[in-house]
Amino acid sequence: MLQKYKVTGMSCAACSARVDKAVRSLEGVESCSVNLLTGDLNVTGSVDKLAVIGAVKAAGYGIVDGKTSVSDDGDREKRATRVLLIRLVTSLVLVGGIMYLSMGHMIGLPDPFHKYPLANGIVQMMISAAVMIINYRFFVNGAKGAVKGAPNMDTLVSLGSFASFAYSVAMLIAMWRNVASGGNGMEYLHGFYFESAAMILALITLGKMLESRAKGKTTSALKGLIELKGKYATLLVDGTEKVVSVDDVKIGDVFVVRPGESIPTDGEIISGTTAIDESMLTGESLPREASTGDKVFGGSINRSGFVTVRATEVGEGTVLANIIKMVEEASGSKAPIAKMADKVSAVFVPIVLLISLVTFIGWLIADRGFGYAIARAISVLVISCPCALGLATPVAIMVGSGVSAKHGVLFKTAAALESAGRVDTVVLDKTGTVTVGEPRVTDVVAADGKDERELISIAYSLEKMSEHPLAHAVVAYAEERGLPLHGVTDFESLTGRGVYGKIGEKDAYAVSFSAAYELLDKENFSELFEKLSNEGKTPLAILFGGEYMGAIAVADVIKPDAVISVAYFKSMGLRVLMLSGDNERTAKAIAGKVGIDEVIADVLPDGKEATVRALMSEGKIAMVGDGINDAPALTRADLGIAIGNGTDIAIDSADVVVMGKGLIEVGYAISIGRATLRNIRQNLFWAFAYNCIGIPLAAGLFGLSLSPMIGAAMMSLSSVSVVSNALRLRFWKPKVRCEKYTPCEENACILTKTEEINTLKEEKIMTATIKVEGMMCPHCEARVKKACEAVEGVVLATPDHTKGEVLIEMQKDVAEDCKKAIIDAGYEA
Repeated sequence: MLQKYKVTGMSCAACSARVDKAVRSLEGVESCSVNLLTGDLNVTGSVDKLAVIGAVKAAGYGIVDGKTSVSDDGDREKRATRVLLIRLVTSLVLVGGIMYLSMGHMIGLPDPFHKYPLANGIVQMMISAAVMIINYRFFVNGAKGAVKGAPNMDTLVSLGSFASFAYSVAMLIAMWRNVASGGNGMEYLHGFYFESAAMILALITLGKMLESRAKGKTTSALKGLIELKGKYATLLVDGTEKVVSVDDVKIGDVFVVRPGESIPTDGEIISGTTAIDESMLTGESLPREASTGDKVFGGSINRSGFVTVRATEVGEGTVLANIIKMVEEASGSKAPIAKMADKVSAVFVPIVLLISLVTFIGWLIADRGFGYAIARAISVLVISCPCALGLATPVAIMVGSGVSAKHGVLFKTAAALESAGRVDTVVLDKTGTVTVGEPRVTDVVAADGKDERELISIAYSLEKMSEHPLAHAVVAYAEERGLPLHGVTDFESLTGRGVYGKIGEKDAYAVSFSAAYELLDKENFSELFEKLSNEGKTPLAILFGGEYMGAIAVADVIKPDAVISVAYFKSMGLRVLMLSGDNERTAKAIAGKVGIDEVIADVLPDGKEATVRALMSEGKIAMVGDGINDAPALTRADLGIAIGNGTDIAIDSADVVVMGKGLIEVGYAISIGRATLRNIRQNLFWAFAYNCIGIPLAAGLFGLSLSPMIGAAMMSLSSVSVVSNALRLRFWKPKVRCEKYTPCEENACILTKTEEINTLKEEKIMTATIKVEGMMCPHCEARVKKACEAVEGVVLATPDHTKGEVLIEMQKDVAEDCKKAIIDAGYEA
């Protein structure tokens, strides 16, 4: 049983490690995952909720039962950033005052306390104390961690600041005694570290604020998905339109969707024809034509016609809701590569405290003076950064999961994202993965002197009475051409051979060539049969009245993007194999057309899993499939990838789901996985390298005297740099160029999602947002939309009465013409 919580008060990797250890120690806990970035705690097992809550609170942190929404998290992050900004600005103003008092005279600024060093020290102390009070949270959280036996980053910061302040107060007391005994105390003025005590807190607050802002950007893709959720639906109730909240829509309700509006929930079109933009759900850049009987999904955009839809799924049951859930769970899970950082984080702070103490004692023994020793010890405390270690993995996972979702690829867990980055071999199931999965007529070859239409009509009449998949292909082909249907009597299915029937008084057959060879007294069809079979097609011989009429070839056609996808895989250095239960001749014919060199054919459903298991000894395997018979192999592989239009069992068994029907997204999944894994390694390297170099540097081992202020600045920048590096993943784009990889046959590959198409689209389309006053409801939106789209050059107008604006997509700048059209329609623009 999975339990979800939100933990508050965690400031670094040591905190998340402490929570993880506290929860794992409970009886009944099978697994536990703590995400420092989001504060999510996922617990699997039969443990009591009260026990989990008690353990987290005993560890010194707050906890809320149940996972909060991303929008709530975003609002809280914004509030936290505002609070940090206020603290930062106030702290910097006060620190500026201290810096003026302590160092202003060095650059020629007037010194109001030139003759009164004691007064200077007292004012510095008061300002420094004010900065410490403003940033009291560091001291509270640090003290809590220390008392609970789990010191954290706040413990290091608060210790460093307090030690600087305490040492400076001691120097101030010594100055006061010196002045009281007749001296001027000037020699003590340079021993103050009040500016360091305050500056440490200000710089760490700056780092926290930058980190908070950067964290907010990591969830931008997920927020974009959530914003796709419709707010309103226009229901048809007794023939009357009624605008209601999307939460009030029930399964079976009928609603209307006008051009430019988003689909409020999943449904089936019951009237109308349109083009649906599903780019945010599937990654497909081109709209999908949809008409009566077709499914539509909540969050997609109706780009053209007026349609009436019956709701089939609502709320958490919609495709969009499931996508959001999958992305959230992947973002909240932990990748195996993070284990090393977790182990280090658990002991990091105690080790740093020990190093700081050794540094202090060491420099005292070296007789460098108390002031030098305490400065080095404080620098060690404030330069150490457990945050960078804790953030290295989750920020990359969060961004990688969001980016992949935007391109129609859904990773179920962080482990799957990591596995995608390690894959070196792709195994493709043939039917439904490399091919469309639906047999279609590919060739019609009429015998000499025979009419092709009559040939198809005879085959149509026979196959209309059959349930065989090949028969469906022939029937669909004939019906598309409007051919006549003959009456058939004495129909009979010839098992493994074909079908028979009488048309009028003549015998008619649609059979295999081996059967035709016997029926027509060994007439030779071998050349045609061999040609079609070698092309991976299944030829049917049509016989009528004892004569050979011709042949119809049926095949499961290759997917439009299969050629470029296989080339894409190879360009990434992947080994590509095709796995098929079909005969070797057909399988090799299909593989040859798409550029696959290795084929494993004649594999029974239960043999696919064994084949994948054997291949796993040769490398990291990604199995791609869509059918029920692929489920065991998908589960067995290092990475199971299910095609989105496949069966529910295949999707449930897979680690990754690609929402499109093609193969190109499989390449995207592996490419994003590699980019994310590379980013995690970079983050971990710099996090470890930073601490390994920074701590000895701060301790003075390289002959440098690094001030505590510089150490604090470096600590702040380390966390920000890790998060910023992860944010580079947001700019990942698929790089697929057909001409770069392979010469394709004419129309062999149809790219719907390439860099070139996206660039072309960006070059041709301009956008403008126009504020509109007086737009009060969906009916107003329809009027504004109609008015704008009547302007020449406007591709699409998308009005939103809740925001009071309309987004114009245009081929040339006609924004002023659109404003005039809106005004003419009765609104202010």
